[in-house]
Amino acid sequence: MDLLSILSVLLTPSVFLVVFAGVLIGIVVGAIPGLNGAIGISLLLPLTFTMEPQIGLLLLGGIYMGGMYGGSITAILINVPGDVVAAPVAMEGYPLTQQGRSKEALYYSIFSSMFGGFIGVLILILFTPPLARLALQFGPAEMFFVSLSGLVIVGALSGSFLKAAFAVLFGLFISTIGIDMITGSERFTFGSADLRSGISVVPVVLGLFCFAEMFLNIGKKPGEQVQYRDQSIKRMTVVMSILRKRLLVWKSGIIGTVVGLLPGVGTTLAVFMSYGEAKRVSKQPELFEKGNPEGIIAAESANNATVGSSMVPLLALGVPGSPTSAIIAGALVIHGIILGPSLFVNRPDVAYTFLYGMLLTVIAMTIIGAVGIKYFSYILKIRMEYIVPTVLVFALFGAYSLRNSLFDVFIAIVLGIAGAIFKKIEVPLAPIIIGVVLGPLIETNLARAMRIAGARDIPLIQYMLSSPLAIGLLVMVVALMVVVIQMRRKTG
Repeated sequence: MDLLSILSVLLTPSVFLVVFAGVLIGIVVGAIPGLNGAIGISLLLPLTFTMEPQIGLLLLGGIYMGGMYGGSITAILINVPGDVVAAPVAMEGYPLTQQGRSKEALYYSIFSSMFGGFIGVLILILFTPPLARLALQFGPAEMFFVSLSGLVIVGALSGSFLKAAFAVLFGLFISTIGIDMITGSERFTFGSADLRSGISVVPVVLGLFCFAEMFLNIGKKPGEQVQYRDQSIKRMTVVMSILRKRLLVWKSGIIGTVVGLLPGVGTTLAVFMSYGEAKRVSKQPELFEKGNPEGIIAAESANNATVGSSMVPLLALGVPGSPTSAIIAGALVIHGIILGPSLFVNRPDVAYTFLYGMLLTVIAMTIIGAVGIKYFSYILKIRMEYIVPTVLVFALFGAYSLRNSLFDVFIAIVLGIAGAIFKKIEVPLAPIIIGVVLGPLIETNLARAMRIAGARDIPLIQYMLSSPLAIGLLVMVVALMVVVIQMRRKTG
């Protein structure tokens, strides 16, 4: 299918309207605590059955792209991440808001999302077949080392080693609760049927960030809350600042792209890896978690870059790279479209229109985000006694909606109390989240590696280092450990 035919489809008012509507829905859903793009796509999936496949896909793609950015809005303004992946943005964006620089932080978020989104989509267009083959090279050993590197990077996220270590262990402990997926045995359930299914990351994030922040704001007087300031900073000033950090943008975008390729890993690891790497190479690492724009740039560039790359294994191999892309795969199957290499032969109109149409979703997200910043900031004009109950209601809904479980609501409230205490004693929250996310990946892949090594009757270490890729990843983990130790020595 030639480029002119694709453009003739994309450059029509109806397609523009569908894309903009999808992105706007994604931004709104992503900004609501506990919800994300996957939920928005699930709700609107039936609507696409009456559309042409390529148009319906662009609607869902727009929700996906907008949802990734939307979570940063409430993260920056009121320290309530709309989704797990917005947690690093909250750590840097909210301190900027407290300094009266909310509009600046929002500009950093939208334009970093724009650059990251373009990187991911360009990779999707140009390198779908080779990158999909690369993703298939990651077996249990490789996935174990990738996940382990994420935990090592957490060591650079906090100034206190003991508090960071406690936070990581606390997160790993939460991840072990429930039934062992390998052996089927119960762990730390204490006879509770609710704990057998484990603790999901959503109530953990809602508890530690959303509930904790709202609990700390209960009873605050109007003069004690963050005040809105109509800043005069210009968009191009922020854009030029981001362009001056183009190496950080590209590095974060590439991290997001590579991690997004790996089925089942998700965006969270990419965001925290990029955030940790940004702190590692920063000339002023001590400014992180105090309002450093570099943290926002790294997290948001990686965040939106995963959108395009997670679609690569879906389109090229028929293997969804994320839960959201799995839902999109369901939409294609319902339309009678077979995913995989044959897609580009049998339905090139669908494949290539979607590939190039994702560029429109990035443009739509940038326009809506940049124009809407003026109005987003007005959230800070709302008095805290109205914000607290409203946010708590949405958070309660978000915790309940994942599994329709009141127990998840209870977990979120308990962790909210714990999170408020942790904030008071300055225990970092990011390592807890990354421990919850990476714990199952580390454990599952190590168990699989042990079983494969046992079946081959070879030592575990021999299997773990049986491929050049695994050896390279192990070297990366060791190098990261050395770097983190050196950073701690320099910072005392």
